Amino acid sequence: MTDEEIANYIVREPHGRTTLKNLCRELQVRGDERQALEAAIDRLVEKGLLIEMRSGQYMATQSSREFSVGKLSMHRDGFGFVKPVVPIPNMVGDIFIGSQSAAKAMHGDKVMVRVSRVDRDGKADGEIVRILERAYRTVVGEFRVRRRGNFVKPHDERIKQWVYIPDGYEIPPQGAEVDRIGKIAASPKSVEEMDGLIVNVEVLEYPAEGEDAVGRIIEILGKEDDFGVDVEIMIRKHQIPHHFPDEVLQQARSMPTEVSAVECMGRVDYRELDIVTIDGETARDFDDAIYAELLPNGNFQLQVHIADVSHYVEPHTPLDIEAAMRGTSVYFPDRAVPMLPIELSTEICSLKPHVDRLVVSMIMEIDHQGDILGQQFHRGVIRSAERMTYTNVQKIYDGDAEQKERYSRLLPRFDLMKELAEILLRHRQKRGSIDFDLPEPIIELDELGQMVSVQRSPRLFSQRLIEEFMLAANQAVASELQSKLSFAMYRIHELPDSKRVAAFEEIAAHFGYSLTRGALPIQRYSMVDKKRDGRKVRRDVELVNKDIGITSKDYQKLIRKLEGKPEERILNYLMLRSLRQARYSASNEGHFALAMNHYTHFTSPIRRYPDLIVHRLLLGAKYSDQELKEIADDTSFTERRSADAERELIEWKKIKFMIQYVGETFHALITNTTKYGFFVELEELFVEGLVPMDSLHDDKYFYQETVRRIVGQRTRREFAIGDKVLVLLDRVNSTDKKLEFSWIDETASKPKKKKKK
Repeated sequence: MTDEEIANYIVREPHGRTTLKNLCRELQVRGDERQALEAAIDRLVEKGLLIEMRSGQYMATQSSREFSVGKLSMHRDGFGFVKPVVPIPNMVGDIFIGSQSAAKAMHGDKVMVRVSRVDRDGKADGEIVRILERAYRTVVGEFRVRRRGNFVKPHDERIKQWVYIPDGYEIPPQGAEVDRIGKIAASPKSVEEMDGLIVNVEVLEYPAEGEDAVGRIIEILGKEDDFGVDVEIMIRKHQIPHHFPDEVLQQARSMPTEVSAVECMGRVDYRELDIVTIDGETARDFDDAIYAELLPNGNFQLQVHIADVSHYVEPHTPLDIEAAMRGTSVYFPDRAVPMLPIELSTEICSLKPHVDRLVVSMIMEIDHQGDILGQQFHRGVIRSAERMTYTNVQKIYDGDAEQKERYSRLLPRFDLMKELAEILLRHRQKRGSIDFDLPEPIIELDELGQMVSVQRSPRLFSQRLIEEFMLAANQAVASELQSKLSFAMYRIHELPDSKRVAAFEEIAAHFGYSLTRGALPIQRYSMVDKKRDGRKVRRDVELVNKDIGITSKDYQKLIRKLEGKPEERILNYLMLRSLRQARYSASNEGHFALAMNHYTHFTSPIRRYPDLIVHRLLLGAKYSDQELKEIADDTSFTERRSADAERELIEWKKIKFMIQYVGETFHALITNTTKYGFFVELEELFVEGLVPMDSLHDDKYFYQETVRRIVGQRTRREFAIGDKVLVLLDRVNSTDKKLEFSWIDETASKPKKKKKK
């Protein structure tokens, strides 16, 4: 039985609960089968689908209206919320936990909650009755010397409990890591010298009611403003594995440094083709290479060659176990925390130019309408002709004479790839694929690693070209998996939640827009095959939320309507928030945003563990359904962890960068309005902040929620989303990582000139 079948079996038991002994007797399992059942029960308890009662009984969470399991999310004011793993009937949202009960646990802990009350509106209150799993073994924070002892104040303000450091536990033990980026940090000569330093503390005793946590210092990172310490804080705050164990490094260092003739045997040889990689200027690991040509029948052949990481990283080896735990590489502005050691990620697995490299190749035949008519995959060997960058390829497309001369022999190939990418893009847009095109921040550092600017990243066609080719390859691979396996590894994006869409509609209506206006309930229909030139062509069909009849085309239409409008960015952002997060799944449920019935991740096995699993599945490796489900869940978590760390660091760097501009004025755009003020984004810098309501001194203002405007009581002056304003940076709140601005009335005073950098 699968884990889900066991959970469903317990649901049907009297009162939705049973003991392990009874379960074994009813299912008639013994010996190895009993051990497998015990392991399944443990997994279900860990996931929160079963609750282990003190009586020795296991209760199905979905059978209980009194108890629930979930992770505690703390608010800085001391209270918290628990998001149930299994939704409780008639309950809306998360369970509120008062500050007294929340103090029993730490932010991120998995807890069992007794639901004490559910209001008529579905909001629930509860109290923590048991801590099931601790979120933090270590905590990063600032060392504080106090009269009553020494403490570490956690950097994450959601962790309310300071950690007490007993005498003798302040200095890391001999041999412990007290450095960063391989450099030995100066050890403090006394405890007093440690005051204010950023440290990492191992938690020895977790806080009981009214008592402090107890720990010992295991790392001294330096002062918060020292170069690189902010990255080190983020790594530890988000519990990102960042040191490879010795056995992993030994295995990596034993890898060959070049491809041998023996390794090439039995592989399709592509070394004579003008295959190229196209990546960003700072990229060091190149895991995808491309090539396109016209076939005799006039169709395109697209070749996507991906580094054959599976050749070097075999299942259950130290390298594989470590890669599975990391799940993904993490990219910060000044460095990366790789999933694989550099001996693989930037050397033998990286598709470097002019050297032989082993690949898994997906070869596709694509017609001039953008349909994939045929596909095949196999192991190959390539020798990349050039390491191209997005910037250089874009210059070629823009007619730059120097770049065209430099790469003259490749120009016909680039022209053909551009034509194919444009066809694929039109085909995807026609299908209803959503493309918000929201800007990403680019952090520019000087030679000392100090941030000197933050700008919006340009969207180059050279980047779109790679995106289209990778999307096509991922779709083709997913189709291959779907046709051969009942369970595999997919990248899914579920249908949008009706409640989130309704919340967006309420805001969009203030601007005269609607996603669902005119939408009618549509039955989702099955995959169909269309014949072309005597061959079957797999066609995607619309994924529809039947409650409101909404499809990805509705999102796409509204995005086009918003192009160039003042409210474009904010509504695009809110539309994005109305969608669910994409995730990995062992079952194929389609990808709503891409308007694809099957999709996976195949193209980045150097930096994403699911891609490595997909390679293995394509090449015949066997995984149980349960193994695939666990890998999908684990890698979805590590992906979110990585994204949170990257995003938080960039926001923190922006805050520190803006300190030099306190007292300066900026032209800005209002991106949101609330009852306590309005948010602005600076036009010259990709930075956001708040203009508090109480800083508007020329009148008494109030918030009109129905139209989302801030209106002056006497002057009737209005502030609305999309308005352009002049603001002055009043203060930088480093603790809360927020910027506060004040509005400048351009009609009443002459603005100051912005300081030149």
